[in-house]
Amino acid sequence: MPTYIIIALNLAFYAYTSILGRNFMEINYKVILQYGQVNFYVLYQGWYWQVFTAMFVHVNIIHLLGNMLFLLIFGLRAEELFAIHEYLYVYFLSGLAGNMLTLLFGPLAPPSAGASGAIFGLFGACTIYVRRAIRQSIISALLYSFFLLMISAAPNVNYLAHLGGLVIGLLIGYLLAATRKPKSPLTHGYTYSYSIKN
Repeated sequence: MPTYIIIALNLAFYAYTSILGRNFMEINYKVILQYGQVNFYVLYQGWYWQVFTAMFVHVNIIHLLGNMLFLLIFGLRAEELFAIHEYLYVYFLSGLAGNMLTLLFGPLAPPSAGASGAIFGLFGACTIYVRRAIRQSIISALLYSFFLLMISAAPNVNYLAHLGGLVIGLLIGYLLAATRKPKSPLTHGYTYSYSIKN
């Protein structure tokens, strides 16, 4: 359920920004400057809301559909593993962490937009949770997570948002698995009796 709600929110916000910019295929740059994250505006003009709204802004229809596809895949998996409040913690804390990392180490001028930091958080949380919950090594989960991070690198991709979201997702997923009591192992017992008849 939360996955479909978040997808609907992203679609609705895209529709809103496309109406503002009068272009459905690609969002007007001035609209992105207003609702995406521009570090200069956040740091020096107090536009703090951008750290949050940037998670729902997408620059064009391809950007939106690509992110929503991965949100559907990893989000539905996360719904199987986590309670709703845990899911929301992972999603929004990962997204905010990615944007904060961008704010601290990213350039001042170019805008940053998209839900990919939050989506990387869901992926990381699911990957490490499964390994930790069954008491197996988490090394493979970490390698797989950072391999996906590396192959996602491309021009105009905010790798800081991806990295921040992934690290927080891995951390939350690990803590959830570590603090949850494992299920009691099944035990089998056998008894038999015999009698001697004369």
